[in-house]
Amino acid sequence: MTLLKEELLTGADDPAGLRQLIQLADQVVRTWQPAWSPFLDARLQEEALERLSNLSEIGWHRDGGYPGAERCRFLCQRRDPIGDADTCAPVQGLLIEGNFLFDPLSPEDIRNALQELGAAPDQIGDLWVRGDRGGQGLCTPESAARLHEQRGRVRDVEIRCEALPIEALHLPAQRTPRILQTVEASCRIDAIASAGFGLSRAKIVGHIKAGRLRVNWHDVRLASRDVGVGDRLQLQDRGALEVLSLTRTKRERWRVELRRS
Repeated sequence: MTLLKEELLTGADDPAGLRQLIQLADQVVRTWQPAWSPFLDARLQEEALERLSNLSEIGWHRDGGYPGAERCRFLCQRRDPIGDADTCAPVQGLLIEGNFLFDPLSPEDIRNALQELGAAPDQIGDLWVRGDRGGQGLCTPESAARLHEQRGRVRDVEIRCEALPIEALHLPAQRTPRILQTVEASCRIDAIASAGFGLSRAKIVGHIKAGRLRVNWHDVRLASRDVGVGDRLQLQDRGALEVLSLTRTKRERWRVELRRS
């Protein structure tokens, strides 16, 4: 199969990531052997499925180690495989221990520390904080073996890594999607996010300035930006909002319908 690489890459948000997946598809077509990608961020996953799902000889399956994972690996395989491929991604659990009672930890802190210990960014999946004793996360089996029993630092706090089966982790709770309705004076991000996530606008503005709030998986730093129907807002550790409808009221306000998950 000859892939129309340039056509598939034209106008892509992440051409480098998409090119890597196209090369993976070429490999699978040549060898007839299914193959797993590295961990992909959510924005690249959506773009890849939109652009590559129509390839006639190739099928894709994604798995991040648990339902609802944000960072996932893609299984690329021929649509007419000789045998069934294992659709469970090769993913390993990781415990990151440290005393963060006086120095609060964030998932980004953990990610940076693991990279300093030698883990490649695309070998690390989702990470989450577990109280003041550190965090947990997912990575490739190769990275888990490399990080096992290694010690590092997050600022002044020493951490220790331990590879664990996924079953031994306390996985993030899965939110049940629900529909919310609110009436707001504007469609600004800070107004919509405040209503949807149940936080004050001041706190939402703080999250925006800290880079913890994204729109359609893109970083956003402007609280006054308007959102539209179909936009999705992701707030670190708080889930996601999807704007289902925006309707102007007689009093020149906005009736907003949201799906929170």
